[in-house]
Amino acid sequence: MEDVLPPGLLEICLLVGVPRERVRALLQGTQRKPKSLPPLDPEVLSVFVPPFISRDDMQVINAGNNLNKSKRRSFRKKKERPKTENVKSLNGEQKAPDTEDIALPKDIDLIGLPQLCFPGGLHITSESKDDHIHFLVFTDVCGNRTYGVVAQYYQPMQDGCISSNGQAHWESAQTGKMPVCFVPLAICVISRHPYFNALKDCLSCLLVQLRPFKDLDLEEHIKEFAAKLFLIPSPPPGPLHLVFNMKPLQIIIPSREDPDSPVIDLDLHLPLLCFKPERVLQIMTCILTEQRIVFFSSDWALLTLIAECFMLYLHPLQWQHTFVPILSRHMLDFVMAPTSFLMGCHVDHFEEVSTETEDLILINIDTGDITHSKMTEEETEIPDVPAHAAETFIKRVESLQLHYDLELCHLRASTDLGELQTRRRAWQQKLNAEVQQTTLQLIVNIFREVKDHLNYEHRVFNSEEFLKTRAVGDQPFYKKVLETYMFHSFLKARLNRKMDAFARLELSTQSEEDRLNLMFHTPRRMTIGKMASKRCDPQYMMSRRMVISMPNLQDIKLPEGPTRNSSLRRIETGVAVKMPSKSVSTFKIPEIHFPLIFQCVHSYYTDFFNHLSKAINTLPPDNSALLARYFYLRGLISLMQGKLLNALSDFQNLDKTDLRIFPTDLVRKIVETMPPSERLQADRKPELKKLMSRVMEKQREVMKIDDHVKNFELPKTHMQLDDFVKRIQESGIVKDIDTIHRLFDALTVGQQKQIDPETFRDFYNYWKETEAEAQEVNLPPTVIEHLDKNECVYKLSCSVKTNYGVGKIALTQKRLFLLTEGGRPGYVQIAAFRDIEDVKSTTVAFLLLRIPTLRIKTLSKKEVFEANLKTECDLWYLIVKEMWAGKKMADDHKDPQYIQQALTNVLLMDAVVGALQSSKTIYAASKLSYFDRMKNEVPMMVPKTTSETLKHKINPSAGETFPQAIDVLLYTPGHLDPSERPGNAHPKLWCALNEGKVVVFDASTWSIQQHCFKMGRSKLTCMIMVEQSQVWIGSQDSIIYIINTHSMSCNKQLNDHRSDVTDIIVEKKNGIPSEAYSSSLDGTVIAWNISTLKVNRVFQLPCQNLTSIKLHNNQLWCCTGSCILVVSAHEFRLQMKIEHHLKDVCSYFLCFQLFPERDEVWASYSGSSDLYIWNTKDFTSTPQKIHLQDCSEITCMIRVKNQMWVGSGGRSQGKSKGKIYVISAEKKTVEKELVGHADTVKALCLAEDRYVLSGSGKEEGKIAIWKAE
Repeated sequence: MEDVLPPGLLEICLLVGVPRERVRALLQGTQRKPKSLPPLDPEVLSVFVPPFISRDDMQVINAGNNLNKSKRRSFRKKKERPKTENVKSLNGEQKAPDTEDIALPKDIDLIGLPQLCFPGGLHITSESKDDHIHFLVFTDVCGNRTYGVVAQYYQPMQDGCISSNGQAHWESAQTGKMPVCFVPLAICVISRHPYFNALKDCLSCLLVQLRPFKDLDLEEHIKEFAAKLFLIPSPPPGPLHLVFNMKPLQIIIPSREDPDSPVIDLDLHLPLLCFKPERVLQIMTCILTEQRIVFFSSDWALLTLIAECFMLYLHPLQWQHTFVPILSRHMLDFVMAPTSFLMGCHVDHFEEVSTETEDLILINIDTGDITHSKMTEEETEIPDVPAHAAETFIKRVESLQLHYDLELCHLRASTDLGELQTRRRAWQQKLNAEVQQTTLQLIVNIFREVKDHLNYEHRVFNSEEFLKTRAVGDQPFYKKVLETYMFHSFLKARLNRKMDAFARLELSTQSEEDRLNLMFHTPRRMTIGKMASKRCDPQYMMSRRMVISMPNLQDIKLPEGPTRNSSLRRIETGVAVKMPSKSVSTFKIPEIHFPLIFQCVHSYYTDFFNHLSKAINTLPPDNSALLARYFYLRGLISLMQGKLLNALSDFQNLDKTDLRIFPTDLVRKIVETMPPSERLQADRKPELKKLMSRVMEKQREVMKIDDHVKNFELPKTHMQLDDFVKRIQESGIVKDIDTIHRLFDALTVGQQKQIDPETFRDFYNYWKETEAEAQEVNLPPTVIEHLDKNECVYKLSCSVKTNYGVGKIALTQKRLFLLTEGGRPGYVQIAAFRDIEDVKSTTVAFLLLRIPTLRIKTLSKKEVFEANLKTECDLWYLIVKEMWAGKKMADDHKDPQYIQQALTNVLLMDAVVGALQSSKTIYAASKLSYFDRMKNEVPMMVPKTTSETLKHKINPSAGETFPQAIDVLLYTPGHLDPSERPGNAHPKLWCALNEGKVVVFDASTWSIQQHCFKMGRSKLTCMIMVEQSQVWIGSQDSIIYIINTHSMSCNKQLNDHRSDVTDIIVEKKNGIPSEAYSSSLDGTVIAWNISTLKVNRVFQLPCQNLTSIKLHNNQLWCCTGSCILVVSAHEFRLQMKIEHHLKDVCSYFLCFQLFPERDEVWASYSGSSDLYIWNTKDFTSTPQKIHLQDCSEITCMIRVKNQMWVGSGGRSQGKSKGKIYVISAEKKTVEKELVGHADTVKALCLAEDRYVLSGSGKEEGKIAIWKAE
């Protein structure tokens, strides 16, 4: 079990030095002075391994805890044993007969460790020296790291006896003899966590305490020190640091910020003091490109700290090669290794290493210089970090306050050591957070656009296209980085949609343009706004091939819509986003009393448990983050005491406080090793039984994450349709399957239905060349001023003669214009697509020739535009007609995605014509004229009522290969919280898709705020905002997931239901949420305390198939398949019942709504197109019936003011369609029929009593926004 328990502060402690017998022999035998003695080989003198209590005491504990099966003890080497035997005994190779049986951690190498404790050699001196601390890092074969902190100190030796400093001074005063020499000793503490500062403070305290002790007492004291550290647990991730007393200092054990973050317990600004920002960037480049790197310094401590800082600067990217920040003088041959590594040496070995080894990057910490090893024939140039990212980083670093002395100038002098320590620590934590934010912003700026070249479905990264779209000066950097293991792991995390520090910052600094781009998959072009800004950029003037930025896909402005905060401002990356500082609490660990016997340990655990219980009981329930940490720690303490059921109960509380720190492996191990008697007790408690079965099931369900990453390659064999679809999706050209099917038809016109590799290559290359050429378009300012800043030029014709002058016809997503030629290029508007009245392709006579000509007639101009397009005429005719039809569809259906689809179609036509180069190219391209064909074949007239009521449509399945059904919709109003970033104050639209996916829109711009997060794998059934910071989501997997609306993450869940959760409602008193009710399919209703998440009451209905609940006037209305029951909300006593009254026994109640002001309940049955209305004062009377024309089944309904909006499904011409009926509650008549969906209406929700939002089934998968009158 000890292998599973989260490791505490200490793994093992060692005393390293030279036996005094050897020192005595050397001094007496050679009569040499200490200065003339050669460096001695250090060895392990004593090992202190937990647990530190006797076997008898261990048996007492083990009787109550079967988990602790290991019998490890502290071990002190027998002094009379020869050195070699002792080392062998410690390593288990040849056990000394009188050595106690101890078990060492398997990855601790006791043979190499002494050299690292004295990396510069062990020197006996004639003068005492200052104590010295340095740090070690060990890496096992699996890449797991262990950390060591070493304290060296000197003990005086007189007449062959090591004495305490105080004793030596007294004796020398009495006898007149001074100590002959000073012998160095090292105490090494090894931990699983990089608590560098904490362990340094602990060892500093120990060195002060060791001064008065002689040899034997010293080892006993070190053992007590090690035992104390072993009993200190490591804090779980989150806002709680642990504090304990190690006289004279208070030691703080910091927690990691979240489960994916590293522990940071060192001064992160150290490299910024040693190197200029430009040098820091060079070093980070060397690490990112996985060079062979050696750090040098005259200070052993700096070697590890600087190397560790650089590892943290790269987070969440991780160095995956050899990492040995300290090499002793005996280990210098390690730098001959042929693979990538990061090592550290004393600066004394600089010349030796640089002349004898080639291809090394040598970094001198003391001077701040970076050089190459001298045997390199050609010095490898370190590529520059991408210019914009580097510039932002340097500005941020230069703005940091790196010197603590400057912070102290205005403060009074402190006379208290504790206050000094606290003040310095607070300053350092603030600076660490700023440095972290600066380096993370750098990593995000470097790799932000990687996502634009990923295909998530097929796990493909198009590295070639990514490189082509980098600025020329940045390409050498990316070429090297893209080949590394580090980048490959980064790609895996992106393809797995891991929400790590990179993803969170990338999401929070996303521009509105980027969010809109998530909604449309459109070919990349530079926007006019970016084109204008680039013109002033000197780097752009040198090379116009700049970073491609996906366009701001416009036309999303809602016509006459509500007032919206639709600012498209981009967060300026020149200044890193200031994240609100997170408050951190501390918990004081009780004192540990010695001697260390079972009673003392038992007393310590009891005190620890009681202190935690007190903290839990006094903490307000809304501080769930802190509560979770207390529950976690109390669970650990219960486990150490052998109280397994108590431990399980505390771990179960993490479900309702913070799921992220739930120790799944630990709980599974507890369940597997639990004695039968305790297992029986646990099974009697339903909540523990469910917890255990969930953990064990999760183990069985563990699916191997698909971690492969493919680089995009052009196909080498012929492709049938399915393979072609996959290849096109991998290429990133288009994802929509129907569009790819039309492209396949176009490319296979007049031949077998398969595509050869050459045709695919020609098409792909033409597409990418066109994309690249569009980046070179450089419009003059006189033209730019006529265009919107988010327009993009997608196609330019050849230079042609028109009746508006000579020039090139330019196509944007909004208009056609003529880029006139001559002395000064100019702009002439041809037509906005919505203004086109007619388009014709004809010929005009010129001498004996007939020249193909395009004619465009617009509503706003009498003059018809004519252009002699010659060979391009037929293609432009198709393009203009498709864009015209797409724009009309977009306007009619209030759906901007249609214009984006039309744009994709015309660019595919262009690529088909460019790739095929045959007589049938125009016919082939016409296969892609989807909207033009729809307009001609099936004129899709939108009814006037629908058009007037419909405001806008959005697509939550954007970027997916096919539409997904919308199961639930929830609108949450905006609120202003000063601690939150501005985007969080906006109203939001939550959309539940299939398999537990949730997409969140910013309802002020209808752009995607959070693309997708998963709530289990089952269908989601209901969503509600319980209070301003919580959204509860019910699922068919019987769990209620709780989303924190500030962090936009799911950290809690409620597991008390045993069946599908079907509905959740909130009771409010004086406008404040007081209690929540949830229902499940098996007829269970649970009342919840919203702040504590505890169950207030549970009620089991007499019937099952409970589908929805409503609350009014302290009555709970419960809709089951066969009846609607009314029960009192607090006693759950049955009061009324509406029976199923149809003759069709197969039908059942599907949905219902209350109209309490009218004393009415409205309900629908499955398979019925009729609405039934009961009077709540007389259930015996026959209900009123409203028949809905052209409806197969009523699927959902929502009350809006004095109307009932009813969603339905039906079929028309063999296809599904969705209709919304707006019914007057007073007249009981249908006031409006809204035809806005191409599939069944599955969900309805209300936004501020002004708008109704509807979501449709998987055939369409879109959300419509309607005006509520």
